[in-house]
Amino acid sequence: MLTAEENDILTQTDAETPMGEYFRRFWQPVALSEELPEPDGAPLRVTVMGENLVAFRDTEGRVGLMDRVCPHRGADMFFGRNEECGLRCVYHGWKFDVDGKAVDLPNVPPGVRHHETVRIKTYPTKEFGQIVWAYMGPKAENMPEVPQMEFGLMPERKCYVMKQMLECNWAQAMEGDLDTSHFSFLHMPAPHVQTTENRDANSPNRHLEWMRRDGRPKFDILDHDVGFVVGGARATDEEGELYWRMTQFMLPSHGTGPATVPGETYYGFTLVPIDDHSCWMYCYAWNPERDLHEAELEKFVEGHGIIAKIGPDYMPVRNRSNDYQIDRSTQKSATYTGVQGTAEQDIMIQQSQGLIADRTREALTATDSAIVKFRRSLIAGARALSQEGVEPEAPKKHTAYRTRPGAWVASSDKELDEVLTERFGHERGLVTG
Repeated sequence: MLTAEENDILTQTDAETPMGEYFRRFWQPVALSEELPEPDGAPLRVTVMGENLVAFRDTEGRVGLMDRVCPHRGADMFFGRNEECGLRCVYHGWKFDVDGKAVDLPNVPPGVRHHETVRIKTYPTKEFGQIVWAYMGPKAENMPEVPQMEFGLMPERKCYVMKQMLECNWAQAMEGDLDTSHFSFLHMPAPHVQTTENRDANSPNRHLEWMRRDGRPKFDILDHDVGFVVGGARATDEEGELYWRMTQFMLPSHGTGPATVPGETYYGFTLVPIDDHSCWMYCYAWNPERDLHEAELEKFVEGHGIIAKIGPDYMPVRNRSNDYQIDRSTQKSATYTGVQGTAEQDIMIQQSQGLIADRTREALTATDSAIVKFRRSLIAGARALSQEGVEPEAPKKHTAYRTRPGAWVASSDKELDEVLTERFGHERGLVTG
């Protein structure tokens, strides 16, 4: 349980809030590259952490991200002309390049200082992993590198990237990923149904049986340079062994799916606040060992695992407005929730807590240890920055973001670091070499 003040710190990300300033020390996804498909194409509205911006791809293919308000008379730059390496306001023709410099002021007389001094606010951008990232922090000359997560290092044939809108605060979605005990309930068949088969679960059926049987996994958490790894261990059919699901959390808002066994495809995501009441979830699936199969890609489009089936504007088809298309007869006869799709089941529960969950009313248990760790880490980082000026170290360690999550069966006498070493060859799941 948090105090009201702590809940505000965790959830508020506008500029000049403690968490907002903390988030701005990290690169943030702001658009899919596919949303800006061609040079001099249509600009794109972008709202991130309460800031209304516009993105555009200029004549040379560079992506600009600027304030939507023209510094002249306040017209919306979204309606601007994207032409000849700049975005031109259609009100009076003022034109700005991707760096925010005024390159043409046609209604300003020559010699007026406006030509040298007028700028529009812009943020540096980079494309990585089919995503446009922006750095919105101070001191751009000292900005860190984009976090080098493994999916972004894969050729496109080995990777699938999309995004989906969530109608709740970013922290709720992150906490859902860190809570592995819920899988024993939320994503399972109805209690009387014998089978545990689930096409969306990305787990062998016997693993699902173990999760269904054991709703109180043993947790262990290990810190690493950019966050921590969570291990949840459940009993198997064999005495003396445990089934581990291992999830990576990376600052400030990157998470992974814990079910992948060797040879299977990995899953991860990044949560980006739109405002305090909504966020984008950038989802990615990657396989370092092979190209993604056509059947896999078809499943992603239809919704699979953490990836929801999306409609226009990247909104999940099953959403708050239609009660996630819950089927009460299916809930009685077939599934625990009556809602189709593992991602949609997660979304339903996360959004059911309200636009911003009231964490002052919770009754946490031992299976919530990862959630407690997450909250303490983020709040401590935001407070250290706002109260003491302590900059976070994680953004400087961009190569440490190359981690893997996954599942493993190990002897019950093994500690989590030993299990991680067996599964990944590294005691924290870092990809080396």
